[in-house]
Amino acid sequence: MSVQQLNNPSAAADNGAQQQGFSWRIFGPGILMATAAIGGSHLISSTQAGALYGWQLAIMIVLANVFKYPFFRFATDYVYDTGESLIAGYAKRSKVYLWIYFILSILSAVISTGAVSLIAAVILGFMLPEYIGLSTMTLSLVIVAVSWFFLIAGHYKLLDGVTKWIMIALTTATIAAVIIAAGKPTVMAVDFVAVSPWNLATLGFIVALMGWMPAPLEFAAITSMWTSAKVKADHTNHRQGLLDFNVGYIVSGVLALFFLSLGVFVQYGSGQEIQLVGGAYINQLINMYTATIGEWSRLLVAFVAFMCMFGTTITCADGYGRANAECWRLLKGEQEINKKQIAFWTTYAIGGGLIIITFFTGQLGSMLQFAMISAFVSAPIFGWLNYSLVKKHKKLSFAMNALSIAGLIFLASFALLFLANLAGLFR
Repeated sequence: MSVQQLNNPSAAADNGAQQQGFSWRIFGPGILMATAAIGGSHLISSTQAGALYGWQLAIMIVLANVFKYPFFRFATDYVYDTGESLIAGYAKRSKVYLWIYFILSILSAVISTGAVSLIAAVILGFMLPEYIGLSTMTLSLVIVAVSWFFLIAGHYKLLDGVTKWIMIALTTATIAAVIIAAGKPTVMAVDFVAVSPWNLATLGFIVALMGWMPAPLEFAAITSMWTSAKVKADHTNHRQGLLDFNVGYIVSGVLALFFLSLGVFVQYGSGQEIQLVGGAYINQLINMYTATIGEWSRLLVAFVAFMCMFGTTITCADGYGRANAECWRLLKGEQEINKKQIAFWTTYAIGGGLIIITFFTGQLGSMLQFAMISAFVSAPIFGWLNYSLVKKHKKLSFAMNALSIAGLIFLASFALLFLANLAGLFR
């Protein structure tokens, strides 16, 4: 029995009733994480990977998801085993752990929130008639303002409900597009020559692809905050929490491969120039859907893609807001997070993201690559924090321990290789 059940007999009774059958209510934090994950890494990087290199980089998507799995799962396990978030666990282990996470999180908050807000703004601009003439900066301001009001007004329960429908709509549209595209093979250009990604010149692209695959690793601690809120709201148990997490994680990983497939079936070898900078690839992405599903679907697909990125913006702002408020509470030694702290750190993530956008407007590709690479380089640190905390708290199975160690080696090796290449050590 979990700590939460021991402290709340009525919750234990609710859990017993829920175990008798399946309930849609048990899904929440895992779907939120998946919604946050299916952003730039899926809609853009995965599709570009397929368009540029065919199936070759599918293995990197699979490896990134497999080797990050234990560090994300530790968030769910820790909450149900202890009744507290990973961040509270960092504080108990050492204030150094807490400071490391907090410093990296306040930096990631503005970078990630700004990046996904900018993608959402570009898609919204694609949807609107030309005569409206709103700039990307103006649209970004609208999106962050609406996101801020959404979160301040509704917080977790409203967020929990909306994201499920966003996920269903995007998943349905993507699977339909891939199935139709698979039945209409791309006509290869006569002069097409396959390009290999296995060289140092492509290392930055591969690292960016894996950086947000399936999500930035600091989202493990953020997921633990959502899980704590879910336990309090719906009294779910550990088994239900793991089901929610695994479904969200697997759906996110599989959809990444579907997006890669879409790039392979529609663009790879076609001779069409693949746009890698600015918002031009958003146009190509939506054209991929409409070329396979039909012209009638253009605005519908654009709307679904926008809702996906809007959902990602909201979940990023909410997640970083909660996580940073929790860090601040623990550093000050307070018992509970108050709403003012969450509102402040949510505003910080959104406002800071908007400032970032002002420097990167018109440079969507550069901003995304910077955000994704930053996420991957910091991933070994977040992975080590989670592994060392959970390993001290409970004995891990041989398989989970081995996968965790292999994951740390994989993440650290690629991060060091990228940094060494960036420093010019291989020239």
